Amino acid sequence: MEKFQNQALLIVNTASKCGFTPQFSELEHLYKTYKDQGFSVLGFPCNQFMSQEPGDELEIQSFCKLTYGVSFPMFAKVDVKGENALPLFTFLTEQAPGVLGSKAVKWNFTKFLVSKDGQVVKRYAPQTKPAEIEEDIKKLL
Repeated sequence: MEKFQNQALLIVNTASKCGFTPQFSELEHLYKTYKDQGFSVLGFPCNQFMSQEPGDELEIQSFCKLTYGVSFPMFAKVDVKGENALPLFTFLTEQAPGVLGSKAVKWNFTKFLVSKDGQVVKRYAPQTKPAEIEEDIKKLL
């Protein structure tokens, strides 16, 4: 994560076979629009929700690039909840609990907005379209 210091980030757990998968297009638009202003989208594929990310790292990268033109950083497949959760997601969920204080990520395309100084600003539900987050991003830049 050192590479992304001093950048505002939108961190998203993704899946290629989910009803929210078309959000990749809007995420890419946000990335292209604001990347030169110190912003990045970080995608973390996850297969913990109804096995909607079955592919390996190469298949996921290829699908995202060819289908949605994704050029923002996509990481290796991770767990975002449970005993083997990536520590980043443990931190994010502790800093920005969900509805009724729930800490666990409940579904694919849960999004976390992080300020340039590493503060978790807000958590967004999977159904929140990336375009709806744009004003919050602008405030951080």
